[in-house]
Amino acid sequence: MALIEVKDLYKIYNPGENEVRALDGVSLTIDRGEFVAIIGHSGSGKSTFMNMLGLLDVPTSGEYKLDGHNTSKLSDDEMSEIRNKEIGFIFQGFNLISSLTAQENVELPLAYRGMPKAQRHVLSEDALKRVGLEKRMNHLPKQMSGGQQQRVAIARAVAAKPPIILADEPTGNLDSHSGAEVMRILHELHREGRTVILITHDNEIAANAHRVIRIQDGQVVEDYINADK
Repeated sequence: MALIEVKDLYKIYNPGENEVRALDGVSLTIDRGEFVAIIGHSGSGKSTFMNMLGLLDVPTSGEYKLDGHNTSKLSDDEMSEIRNKEIGFIFQGFNLISSLTAQENVELPLAYRGMPKAQRHVLSEDALKRVGLEKRMNHLPKQMSGGQQQRVAIARAVAAKPPIILADEPTGNLDSHSGAEVMRILHELHREGRTVILITHDNEIAANAHRVIRIQDGQVVEDYINADK
């Protein structure tokens, strides 16, 4: 069974004469353990699609099954619980809380899950160590470089060991060295069995994935296996 099944997915803004079809009948499946890049220019619909996959938004019509469950039948609380337990989000803008240390930022979603403090502490330490930030645990975001902040964001996304990683332009605000380090970590997570879905506008970044799905004007125009991977 596919991990993700999307059928005739539409997201339409301003229905009627001036409607905008951010998603225009997208259908595809993603299997457990795949490393997929979803690529497209700004306005192509790729970020809207990521929001659907991450249960951050709901489609106008169509069907999205996640691990066999029809997400249209889920309540807001149920979607929130799935996001918190099943999906690790990595955003271009890091989305760290400026007043919290690296470790506190990583622990925050674990606290939302009601996890005991001692367990949160262990998982956050392990996650920061795996991204090479064991010496920066008590630093605030403003005391770290962009690359270090993105690694904190990755640690936050993977601390609870979610099976799905959704990375939206994770190298977009980074220099080439920091970007390469982020991609190395994503490859490592994939080798451990995570399903990694990478949203990007960059062909070179997309080339890291085993499968590339190109979106244009809200439609899938290309879907191929990267033979080099």
